[in-house]
Amino acid sequence: MKIDEAREVRTTCPYCGVGCGVLAKVAANGEVTVRGDPDHPANFGRLCSKGSALAETIDLDGRLLYPEIHGRRTDWDEALDLVASTFSRTIAEHGRDAVAFYVSGQLLTEDYYVANKLMKGFIGSANIDTNSRLCMASSVAGHRRAFGSDTVPGSYEDLELADLIVLVGSNLAWCHPVLYQRIAAAREKRPDMKVVLVDPRRTMTADIADMHLAIAPDGDVALFTGLLAYLGQHNALDRTYITAHTTGFGQALFAASALDLAGIAAATGLGEDELVRFYSLFAATANTVTVYSQGVNQSSSGTDKVNAIINCHLATGRIGKPGAGPFSVTGQPNAMGGREVGGLANMLAAHMEIENPEHRDRVQRFWSAPAVAEKPGLKAVEMFQAVADGRIKALWIMATNPVDSMPDADAVEAAIKACPFVVVSDVLAKTDTVRHAHVRLPAAAWGEKDGSVTNSERRISRQRAFLATPGEARADWWIVAEVAKRMGFDEAFSHPSPAEIFAEHAALSAFENDGARDFDIGAYAGVDAETYEELAPFQWPAPSQGTPLWPAGQAGRPEGGVQAGHSSASTRFFANGNFYTPDGKARFIPIRPVPQTRTNEKFPLVLNTGRVRDHWHTMTRTGKSQRLSQHLAEPFAEIHPADAQHFGIGDADIVRVSTEHGEVLLRALVTARQRPGSVFVPMHWTDQFSARARVDALVAPITDPISGQPASKNVAARVERFAAVAFGFAVLAERPASIDADYWSLARCAAGWRLEIALEADRDWPGFAASLFGADAPGETLAYHDVAGGHYRFARFAGSRLTGALYLAPRPVAVSRGWAVEQLSADHADRRGRLAIVAGRPGGNSVDRGAIVCSCFGVGANQIAEAVRGGCVSVEAIGASLHAGTNCGSCRAEIRTIIEARRLHAAE
Repeated sequence: MKIDEAREVRTTCPYCGVGCGVLAKVAANGEVTVRGDPDHPANFGRLCSKGSALAETIDLDGRLLYPEIHGRRTDWDEALDLVASTFSRTIAEHGRDAVAFYVSGQLLTEDYYVANKLMKGFIGSANIDTNSRLCMASSVAGHRRAFGSDTVPGSYEDLELADLIVLVGSNLAWCHPVLYQRIAAAREKRPDMKVVLVDPRRTMTADIADMHLAIAPDGDVALFTGLLAYLGQHNALDRTYITAHTTGFGQALFAASALDLAGIAAATGLGEDELVRFYSLFAATANTVTVYSQGVNQSSSGTDKVNAIINCHLATGRIGKPGAGPFSVTGQPNAMGGREVGGLANMLAAHMEIENPEHRDRVQRFWSAPAVAEKPGLKAVEMFQAVADGRIKALWIMATNPVDSMPDADAVEAAIKACPFVVVSDVLAKTDTVRHAHVRLPAAAWGEKDGSVTNSERRISRQRAFLATPGEARADWWIVAEVAKRMGFDEAFSHPSPAEIFAEHAALSAFENDGARDFDIGAYAGVDAETYEELAPFQWPAPSQGTPLWPAGQAGRPEGGVQAGHSSASTRFFANGNFYTPDGKARFIPIRPVPQTRTNEKFPLVLNTGRVRDHWHTMTRTGKSQRLSQHLAEPFAEIHPADAQHFGIGDADIVRVSTEHGEVLLRALVTARQRPGSVFVPMHWTDQFSARARVDALVAPITDPISGQPASKNVAARVERFAAVAFGFAVLAERPASIDADYWSLARCAAGWRLEIALEADRDWPGFAASLFGADAPGETLAYHDVAGGHYRFARFAGSRLTGALYLAPRPVAVSRGWAVEQLSADHADRRGRLAIVAGRPGGNSVDRGAIVCSCFGVGANQIAEAVRGGCVSVEAIGASLHAGTNCGSCRAEIRTIIEARRLHAAE
């Protein structure tokens, strides 16, 4: 498409499943700015810290811009011919199941659709799975068991209409901040609204919670089966709804009664009084929404957890009504779109079932495909095991980084390295996965891509290009289609643009759909390029004229209705029953809690993995932003003080976290927010940003038996102090070519990089400093050595510019990181100022902001504390004074913590 730099383009954020609308503007000088779209119904103008910093992530630094074969630059024809011929030859010699695609929720729906069509319809194998398997597969399986379809019943507005919101395994404040802010704003308007947080950790989401249930890992099944039993015992059931619209209630209630209250308390690690308070609150509150995310899904009992939650909503008739329902929030921007096109190995396009011969026949006829896959393919963990044992001989990875994100990640890396033929389509030239590809294909990035995505409330939005595609990068759908053509499938993959792909996708959703399938966007089957370009966000279903909006036989429209193309419309499923099962009734699933204890004498702690506030997945995008690297700049292990004391670990020590599968080195963060007996480690850090912090290398390849989703939240582990003799901190104008340290973590900062290090043995410290600064770089080096005390400091200057400073000590270095980073941008012509850098402390009128709390406005902890001392004693007052907390709001809980700490200090 032609890029018009004179206009502001409506597009969609490429991060989490909230699906926020973004307005991107390109100025005449090429500068890009972004802001929230006030008219988008997902966010109404709000953006989180990551979304607000999108313009900082679109540079071409590190981009893969040209096709490569074995590291050699080539042209598209040679690269595509090699991919097509190798896949064709592999199929001819070893069968269609000897090839596989591993795709991503980062793809647009049109990309996903073409890849799924090629693999399942024309290659004829279902060996296409997605990294959405790692985050939402248990929700899909639970929905299908209960509803007969993968249907999310509710809408975001239900979060604002509810009287009780139960957040289960969801750190909404950090992982879905815009939804968190919608809830917080609704609660300010209706103070009687209650929020319960169910999470082993006291996350920042607890800031708005009336009750925090610090549940034992994988205790959720017991919690919600116990709730179902409580509802039955206390006459809190909607028996009319149960009788009219469900089956299997008796068996589910009987199974739920297996544990008494004491047994539930033992299984959940909660007190009986806590359980009764929660159960009675749920029983008494008709408008209840239960929001759940990775803490539920990433479990070997994830599907049972989902169904245990759904059982409670079915039993009370709290589904599909304003302010009521179970609500799965997705982790990726287009996990839902991937589910719609059959991106998972056990699904067909348009929510059809691969096991159903009528569905297979329908899809085959629609596509005019030679043969649609007849059985489910290999799910993600199985797929890489098949790569390892040689069953899969040609693998194409698109827009994802499995060497970092898959469980047992070292084994996954070894499998990819040993695979005879690996193709990777990606944006960056260097990731932990791309480095092992035989063929590297440059893909278009956000801002260059054109297509659609679906968010957690089933709302489809356009992601539009506002930047020219650099180098020879191409859209993922184009790359896949060109390979398909070279494999002999020209006619079926002749789409000239994503508009035609979307129209075909919409037509398939309506094809022979008499209302027996939930996913129907047939209203867009005839969309042309002009209409597609102007497409407004809409929530499905959006059926074609004459097709019922609701399942066959349902008496009325879902509450709120829907009008295709109208962004204000809101649709809910199932208030009047008529589910997508053969008898139209929802199925209660009998569930008995099964102990999930994995710890032992050798590995006595439970490892829980997850996200931080300002980073995303494996940092291929957020790692480019210095603003997003200020809040938490290095990988860490969150440990309870009692566990830290037991294992001899001090705050800011380097610790070794290990399991049966591997070990990592991390900074210790000792905090009472962590549950005793557990350790939390974020999943973002890779070999590109740290020495040894790929935490998914520690996760066992244990999966849910129904969904195939890995259990990333309950891993037996141990923690021990890493015996470092020296700790270091450095700021550098250029990224060092290599870092010779046992532990290191590198992050972008203003005008350069910041580096944390730890070493097991002493080094030639002047030589070490020179290697970081660039041994051949001209300039003056100032140094301070305290050999007896083990303190060394170095500062390198080129003219009046600081090019590097290094601080070494026998304990974690106490230099203010924020102040040191700012020196890279300052002028240092004054000799006294240079000596202050060597001394490692602000001099004269220098201001030390302290650790950054508010990434949006760069406000530090010291500034907030000073404002509190000056009389700002509320989060709102801090916002008025410093702006902190007034944009995305993700830091408001931390601001409140600083205020409370100052109050306690003043009271002492």
